[in-house]
This record gives sequence, C-alpha cells and structure tokens, in this order.
Amino acid sequence: MKTSQKQTIYDIARETGTSPSTVSAALNGRWKERRISKETAGRIIELARRMDYSVNRQARGLRTARSGLVGLILPEHDNRFFSDLSQSFTLEARRRSQCPVIIATQRDPAAEESTVQDLMAYSIDALFIAGAADPLRISRICRSANLPHVFIDQPCPDAPSVITDNEAGARALTEAILDSMPTGATPARDRIILIGGDARLHASARRIEGFRKAVVAHTGRCDPEQIIACGYEPDRALDEMHSLYRRMGGLPAGLFANSINVFEALLRFFAHLPEAELLSTSIGCFDFEPYGELLRFPVHMIRQRHRKLVSRAWELMEEGTEGPVLVTVNPELRRARDGAARAGGSA
Repeated sequence: MKTSQKQTIYDIARETGTSPSTVSAALNGRWKERRISKETAGRIIELARRMDYSVNRQARGLRTARSGLVGLILPEHDNRFFSDLSQSFTLEARRRSQCPVIIATQRDPAAEESTVQDLMAYSIDALFIAGAADPLRISRICRSANLPHVFIDQPCPDAPSVITDNEAGARALTEAILDSMPTGATPARDRIILIGGDARLHASARRIEGFRKAVVAHTGRCDPEQIIACGYEPDRALDEMHSLYRRMGGLPAGLFANSINVFEALLRFFAHLPEAELLSTSIGCFDFEPYGELLRFPVHMIRQRHRKLVSRAWELMEEGTEGPVLVTVNPELRRARDGAARAGGSA
C-alpha cells in the first residue's frame, strides 16, 4: 500500500479502526504503558510500514523526550557472529520504528565507556551491549543516567542479560570431536586441544569448562596443556598453532577452535598441510561459518542463535526488566557435513 501523498497518524488510525493517540503510542514504542494489546500495536506498526509512514524524530523528541534512537555496542563488525547480531538488532529496531546506532569497541573497556557516554549525549532511548569487556562498569554508567540497558553474549551481574549456553554448547562440540577422532595417532598426539578464548571473559570461561568436563568424562583427565586460552586475536592463535605443531610433531588428534577468528587462523596454518594430514585429525569450531561445509576436511560447528538472542533481549527491554536476570539460549551443534542441528532450533 503506497501513495505519493504524505501519510499521517490520522490515516493510520482510520485504516486500523483505532485512535490517533493509540497510533502515536504504538509507533513511539509506548503501547505497553498505554495498555494497548500487542496485536493492535503490531497491526499499526505493520500498516505504517506498508504506508511508508515516517516519524519526524526531532519533533517527536521535543514532544516526548524520546529520541527514537537505540544503541548497540559490540566488539567488532567483521566477526560473523557479531555481524549477524547487528543485522538482527537492526531488523528488530526498524520493526519498532526506531533508529539503530551500532558501534564497535574492540573489547576495549575505555572505548566502551566513552562510547556509552557519547550515545547518551544523543539521548538514546535504550542501550544493548554485546560481548562487553567490562559489563559492570557499563551498567553502572547506564543506571546513573536511568538508561534502560540489556547485555547480550557476555552477562552483567547487576543487569538483565541474554547469553548462549556456552558450557552446554562447548560440551556438545567437544563430544562430537572426540567421537570422530581417528585412531592410530602417536601417544604424544592422541589428545584433543582447545585453542583460543580469554578465561577472564564469562563466555570463554564457560566454554573452557564445558570442554574440560567432556574431556574428563571421555578420558578421565584433562591436562592444563590441553587448553591454550590465547585470546581471540588471529595472529596470536596462529603463533600458538605453529608452536603446538612443533611440540607434538604434527597435528593433535582433535582440535577445538574457540571462536571463528581463531578458526580462520587455523585455516591459514592448514593451507600448507597435505589433505591426508588434515584428515588425520577431528576439528571443531565454536561458531558457525556456512562455507565450512565446502572445506576439504570435515568440521563440526556450533551455531549461536543470534535472532533468538536479540529478540529475547528486546523482550526484556520492553518488559522493563531490571536487575540480574539471566536468560540462556541453547546453541545448535552442526556435525561435520551432515548439517544436523542438535538441541537448539531456528536461529
């Protein structure tokens, strides 16, 4: 439904059989305060979208003290998981007739703090924080300014958070790697190694714990040298892979890459190895890359459900949830080449 004539809330009210004030509340995201049903608000928002209705945000800000801007800060844009989060966040914001502002902070606590201060200067209505290096510091700044906020991926001890069940996902991935590890490796190489992650971060710590529990359940022990928590920087992971290869005299029987960044570093290392050697190890990555199915060797992958993470975060925001509420979302295990989803559902 499109027209060249500019539409108004009165046109939308007439088409939906509601009042102009009801339309205004729905488009401004204040329908719950007015006790308007979710179904009615959804009909109004969808019709406004089809009518190409646009809100004059500056004028609306003067009338309601709401800017219509919502912020998302995340570590980086070029990581598939965070780029997927960004895309899902944008769609959810637009669906609510709000304008998303998305900024990467490179896991730098100082950059996170200055970014939050900058966004507050633009009078954002709410802030979502993904993969924060210092969640508690960010939450305290937001609370002092009465700014609604929700954390994604890395939880905060005093604010609502939505995270992947990293421990369960890591355990499932480790078990898949162990189950498909080839036999006949030398004693020095007959083990599984985890590379990547930062044990100071909640997500990494839970993945390491899931890995450790699965290895202990399978072999009876997990030695400290089986966990190389070298961070997420690809060059560092590549250096660690070179050192590991030299120490072991080849590839270990199993490899667990603790992020897509680390996995990309391993791919650079694998590029110089013969296919037969690559097929002599079982590989897994705690992240999902569709092109992984096209590699010349099989890879088990964990797919985090970015759409569910973002939609649950928006639900917490709209419900006015405060305090240390933690919501976990099950990831999917996609076994090498069979594409089978285990324990999760849609993204």
